[in-house]
Amino acid sequence: MPARIKITDPEILAKHTAALDGWRVDGDAIKRDIEFKDFLTAVEFIQKLAPHAEELDHHPELFNVYNRVSILLTTHDADGLTEYDFVLAAKLDDVASALLG
Repeated sequence: MPARIKITDPEILAKHTAALDGWRVDGDAIKRDIEFKDFLTAVEFIQKLAPHAEELDHHPELFNVYNRVSILLTTHDADGLTEYDFVLAAKLDDVASALLG
């Protein structure tokens, strides 16, 4: 399992973020906005990400408006970013890629 230790080294954060698709550092979190073809696909994405979040016991902050989903990941009990955020982000990238075609 990943570590729940806050990552403070800017180079490590940059390396982890660069390995992801469309994520950016936003304070003590990483964020990605995804636009799907329609509302149903956006909701399908949320449904498909849920098992990955449960498996890691690490739950994203989600915001959905019509065909757009904004995801914010941070580890609240570490007061910042940990490996959990980057592992879950990579899984969510895979889910999104499958739905975006």
